[in-house]
Amino acid sequence: RFALVAIFLAWAPIVSAQTVDEVIEKSITAMGGRAAMEEIKTRLMTGTLALSTPAGDIPGTVEVTNAAPNKMRTVIKADLSQFGAGQLLIDQRFDGTNGYMINSMQGDQPITGGQLENMKANSFPHPFLDYKAKGVKATLSGKEKVGEKDAFLVVFEPPAGSPVRQFIDAESFLPVRSMVKITTPQTGEIEQTADSSDFRDVDGVKVPFSVKLTNAMQGVTMTFTKVENNIAIDDKMFVKP
Repeated sequence: RFALVAIFLAWAPIVSAQTVDEVIEKSITAMGGRAAMEEIKTRLMTGTLALSTPAGDIPGTVEVTNAAPNKMRTVIKADLSQFGAGQLLIDQRFDGTNGYMINSMQGDQPITGGQLENMKANSFPHPFLDYKAKGVKATLSGKEKVGEKDAFLVVFEPPAGSPVRQFIDAESFLPVRSMVKITTPQTGEIEQTADSSDFRDVDGVKVPFSVKLTNAMQGVTMTFTKVENNIAIDDKMFVKP
């Protein structure tokens, strides 16, 4: 009898173990399911943001536009008058192949190198849906804490660009944190963390209404107030003006 118990206990961890495919598929299901997600062809998210500075948070606005398979545009506006810098405008565009940045503080320039490769490796409505088709390798690296909760750590390694460390809540299976190294002419290589929370249902798909970006240089918290799926979007808005 004791021998049978010992055998059962030895097998229990194997039976309960999760594979990387299982974790990713459970996350897709938690976000609404593959069929519902693949119905989303465009998305417009609008809201407010807070730029963290030593002198306090600076309020602003944010608008994020996406179109399948991986086009993206992010427009950030903030008033820096209190610092004698006037109005801040950051308009980052990616048309699926080329990226361009309009920046009122640092000048306009093409997006190149690792930052561009990271954009190419991304996809909309979510990179979980087609990472294998893009040749991205996924590895399950156990669990780590995100805040007070356990999260599965999945490392995605694209053919080009930086690996992405993705944390998936072990209870809800929602993707709550991602970490990736980015390189910009101003900062060099730095690691950026994106924490997603306040997931809400929009057309049957869970969308984070709060995203906090942090790196060694700054922190930005985006709070979205409106999310619209499958609206008409002109592809020209993703191209360099």
